[in-house]
Amino acid sequence: MKTIAPALEVITNSYGSSFTYAKHAEKTNSKAHLWHYHPEIELVYINGGAGKRQIGSHVSYYTNGSLLLIGANLPHCGFTNEQTGNTTETVVHIKPEFLGSDFLAAPEMRKIQNILNQAKGGIAFGGETKKRLGNRIEMMENEPPFQRLMTLLSVLDELESAEDYTILNADGFSLELQTQDNDRINVVFNFVKDHFQESISIDEVSSLVSMTTPSFCRYFKKISNKTFTEFVNEYRLVHASKLLAEQPMSINEVCYESGFNNFSHFSKSFKQYTGKSASQYRHEHKIIIS
Repeated sequence: MKTIAPALEVITNSYGSSFTYAKHAEKTNSKAHLWHYHPEIELVYINGGAGKRQIGSHVSYYTNGSLLLIGANLPHCGFTNEQTGNTTETVVHIKPEFLGSDFLAAPEMRKIQNILNQAKGGIAFGGETKKRLGNRIEMMENEPPFQRLMTLLSVLDELESAEDYTILNADGFSLELQTQDNDRINVVFNFVKDHFQESISIDEVSSLVSMTTPSFCRYFKKISNKTFTEFVNEYRLVHASKLLAEQPMSINEVCYESGFNNFSHFSKSFKQYTGKSASQYRHEHKIIIS
């Protein structure tokens, strides 16, 4: 069976700048299906809309936009497509030492260096931070190069002080691993992304990465801090959340379209994962359904 590793995305700095800044209108940055990575740290602000986030071993569904900081070489899918409904998507790419290692070692840069280190697991910011700093990130579009740099440093500094944030992957999770580990986990993530609606056998996945089933189970838990079964179920539940919010289909159809073959199990798992029943979740998010 053919498997596809995440693509290395080559990023070039914006003209006259030490980093890359790009602002996309609506769905013009449609990369939701692309599993990719790059050595640059990524700061992305999605203005409005709702969609799926897959960053490393983390998968979730966002609403009312998203503000993310993604570490170097941490594989992820794109966040917007024609169904997302976002107004804009602004993406900033910076190399880990984009201003030089000596500059980042300065005492005044301590908070920025700290937030860049925390980004190795991926960070999602919420509430007031998302709105306030997201607006400033968008305003960088019309700033001259020096002011744009000052704004970026200010945003990173304030992100480090934010209290409304979530680290998306387990402490220490990063695909800055041995090449063999990198290849293995990439194969697994791609397989789940492409086959979560089907029955997935742990034995089959183990064989894809040339490991015995017990060894694979221990390996996956060590890398992601969750069992493979938990990861697959989370992926399915997030897809179900997306369907409930975006598609006018029955909850029974959502269950089977998300890869569950037992409605009772789906209902129980969904409530444990979201704290709400599928019908409650749909009611709260019905404004998203067109």
